[in-house]
Amino acid sequence: MPSEGELHQERLTKLARLRQRGIDPYPPRYQRSHSALDAAEAFLKWEPVSEGEPARVSVAGRVTALRNMGKAAFLDLRDGSGRIQVYVRRDKVSESDFETLKDSDLGDILGSSGSLFRTKSGEITVEAESLTMLAKALQTPPEKWHGLSDTEQRYRQRYRDLMANEESRELFLMRSKAVSAMRRFLDGRGFIEVETPILTDQAGGAAARPFVTHHNTLDRDLYMRIATELYLKRLVVGGFDKVYEIGRIFRNEGLSWKHSPEYTMLESYEAYADYNDVMAMTEEMVAFIAVETTGSAKVGEGDEAIDFTPPWRRLSLRQALIDHSGIDIEVSSDLESLQTKLRELGMEPERGASWGKLVDQVLKAQVEPKLMQPTFIVDYPVEHSPLAKRKPEDGRYVERFEPSAGGLKFGNAYTELNDPLEQRQRLEAQLRLRDAGDDEAELVDEDFLVALEHGMPPTGGLGIGMDRLVMLLSGRRSIREVILFPTLRDRR
Repeated sequence: MPSEGELHQERLTKLARLRQRGIDPYPPRYQRSHSALDAAEAFLKWEPVSEGEPARVSVAGRVTALRNMGKAAFLDLRDGSGRIQVYVRRDKVSESDFETLKDSDLGDILGSSGSLFRTKSGEITVEAESLTMLAKALQTPPEKWHGLSDTEQRYRQRYRDLMANEESRELFLMRSKAVSAMRRFLDGRGFIEVETPILTDQAGGAAARPFVTHHNTLDRDLYMRIATELYLKRLVVGGFDKVYEIGRIFRNEGLSWKHSPEYTMLESYEAYADYNDVMAMTEEMVAFIAVETTGSAKVGEGDEAIDFTPPWRRLSLRQALIDHSGIDIEVSSDLESLQTKLRELGMEPERGASWGKLVDQVLKAQVEPKLMQPTFIVDYPVEHSPLAKRKPEDGRYVERFEPSAGGLKFGNAYTELNDPLEQRQRLEAQLRLRDAGDDEAELVDEDFLVALEHGMPPTGGLGIGMDRLVMLLSGRRSIREVILFPTLRDRR
């Protein structure tokens, strides 16, 4: 079997032959009349009546199969819509075009014009009258039958993955449909889509470590956003009652099957709504997206099937912890006693973690992995919810919920704290945690606090991790599978 180097040299030789014959192997344009799918549909419309000549088409795509029989050949061309077969006969095309066929390889991009017909085996096919080289591939494509099986290579060279694996193409088409469906749902409820800064003076709106960059002209450090929350709430103050943004978020955190340093987040804010309204909207929206992308609100099969049909289960955080870990946060209400309970469970408390962060540690380890059907965990301790509004009947908790399914949390939401004085106190308490060593604690954003002092109506906010939602819809168990170009460790 020829080596990769020998195959590469063979393609370079064919490239040189094309140029010697005066053919540009990378022409600037090609007039395509039909996609592969459109060409097949045109023939299917003509075939029942068979009046006049069958449709003439100009198609183009990557060569994914090449069966050369000497004086004739069959090619499979694949474009973004699918695959179509092309039949090339020596006596039907020019000598130059037939020489182009000889210099063609798998992976090349070709264009062909001709009439459509159906072969004896029943396949709709273009009978070529011309054949045009549109891009000579110098690299050998992934092996057809086994595809690209090396997971690391699939992530690093996603273009090869998409060339080889139909399943990968379908997955990212699903992702695109899911984002479009989310937009349609929100637009249909009167929300407007906006854009907020990626480079910010303060990295606020979430408990996360930011990426820091430097602006040369301004000669100052800026942060890549860890959330869009504080800017979107400024817009609610300004009079936009329903706003949302679907955009990239950046957090300087670890890598795992469910964590990526950059990912896509929906955040929406609705004036005159609370977390109960947002819960109802969330379950309706996710069910709508599931139906639009998979055809059903129930995804997966067998015991792993997830049914997103509303209503979803509601479970208080306190009760969830009691049920799944035996910890009652109203009993273990101080740092030392909670640390003791974690150790009794065989968990090592995160070093330097506050009481609120330890509650979150138990939740992630003991509760979330067990929530297979869609569930809202509601009513969180105020200690680790600095931007959420207290429950009027019990000020130890805030009106907050997190949706989980398939053992994976995929969102966060709450009734927004709109009291500017209490908000300042909460953020200043976070600042003290930062001074004590918690580099994920919230920062004080003075401009946001000034905005709140202008008056923000009662508001319900929502964040949904788009990547995690697609994981659930597609049954994938790694966030890298659903991000086209995931962040990876250095090859070395």
